[in-house]
Amino acid sequence: MTTVTTGDVVAPTQDDPVVRAGSEVVGGPLGRRAARGRSWWTPLRVLLALTFLTCGLGLVQKDWCRDHAWAAPGDYTHACYSDIPPLYFGRGLADGDIPYIGQAPDKQVEYPVLTGAVMFVTAHLVPSHGTPDDRSRWYFDINALALAVAAGVAVVATALVSGRRRWDAAMVAGAPVLALAGTINWDLYAVAFLALGMLAWSRNRPLAAGVMIGLGAAAKFYPLFALGPLLVLCLRAGRMREFWATFVAAACAWAVVDVPVMLADFQGWSKFYRLSETRGAGFSSIWFVLSQQGHPVPENRLNLIAGGLFLALCIGIAVLALAAERRPRLPQLVFLVVAAFLLTNKVYSPQFVLWLLPLAVLARPRWRDLLIWQAAEVVHFVGIWLLIAGYPPGRSDRALGNDGYDLTVLAHVVATLWFAGLVVRDVLRPEHDPVRAPLPAGGPVGEPAGEPVDDPAGGVLDGTPDRLRLVPTTPSP
Repeated sequence: MTTVTTGDVVAPTQDDPVVRAGSEVVGGPLGRRAARGRSWWTPLRVLLALTFLTCGLGLVQKDWCRDHAWAAPGDYTHACYSDIPPLYFGRGLADGDIPYIGQAPDKQVEYPVLTGAVMFVTAHLVPSHGTPDDRSRWYFDINALALAVAAGVAVVATALVSGRRRWDAAMVAGAPVLALAGTINWDLYAVAFLALGMLAWSRNRPLAAGVMIGLGAAAKFYPLFALGPLLVLCLRAGRMREFWATFVAAACAWAVVDVPVMLADFQGWSKFYRLSETRGAGFSSIWFVLSQQGHPVPENRLNLIAGGLFLALCIGIAVLALAAERRPRLPQLVFLVVAAFLLTNKVYSPQFVLWLLPLAVLARPRWRDLLIWQAAEVVHFVGIWLLIAGYPPGRSDRALGNDGYDLTVLAHVVATLWFAGLVVRDVLRPEHDPVRAPLPAGGPVGEPAGEPVDDPAGGVLDGTPDRLRLVPTTPSP
């Protein structure tokens, strides 16, 4: 399909078959001779408006819980549960406790430090008057607003990383999973930091990229996984100086946030890491499903097996990156590594899908594929809440049994594997990669007609020749 560009932005109605078909409702795809006057509604402003609309719809979906103070089992049967209100009281935030410092063991915050800081700051914005239900509602609403801003940051960063495919970020801004899972927990801050880190890297600013990745790791640990793909790609391109700058900056940023808390109260600070090590198979993981089906993995071996499987997948991704005929794009590898972690991890909380969302859009920007994957995630989203609604047994007549729930987990696992398979195919056969599709004549200034792009998110890697490859390139005749 010929791709039409407007200035330096690809027109989605000419690039994506799903968008092209949907555009018939409003007059059809953009033509080559369409008038393209200036408008206040730039792509970034439209994307921000769409983001806030999606987050607003998410609040509407949570309306039952807001009206009924997140009472169980209704918060599960209406699929509007959030960790935010119960943790406001459960972690002493309503009483002014400082996370990590001098807290009783049963009130210690179980998240990395930057997330705990956000929990603490937003708690101080809650009015002191009112009933406990009123205060928990205020706390939720304040955090929902802040999380919507974080989502907007992630969308804008994703759009800028996409280069000429700026409209691809609409797949993040209008994602069903953003509306459903955006306010379950505080994960969107880490999502925004990683998106900013990838933006800084794409702009040839490795130090800033490292700072953003380090801050993301101080909010949720997973942004550190981006350093693995960076290492492999920089090794292949011979740009290790930039990688080490990013690595050191990430370590320093993480240390600036974490070390003071670690020194002030090691037990409080380490709660997240101790819990990650000692917890058993959690909801929606493959290990939980195996346990429900009568094939449990012994708890004393679960860390070794899950960690070993993740390590094996990472090695496979590294081999793929070093052996592929053309160097993979950075978002492709980061998506594969994060997906590998989520599929092998001991727990898959429903909001974890947000970790993958911008990465999936950058790795394979196709509406059909994103919607199929998200449809499976929505099925899983409903399944997890209907399972918990039945705890203890008989609490709700709308609860979902173990077998039905296991099918929803299978749907999420299969869909994620399928999407990852498409990304792997794009790596091995770049002609299928929408990002690397050749430009038509009259494309953006500075890019010759018909010449494909390399990696808009690659920064110093973009267009750099290889220095190391596992399989030598065969000269073309």
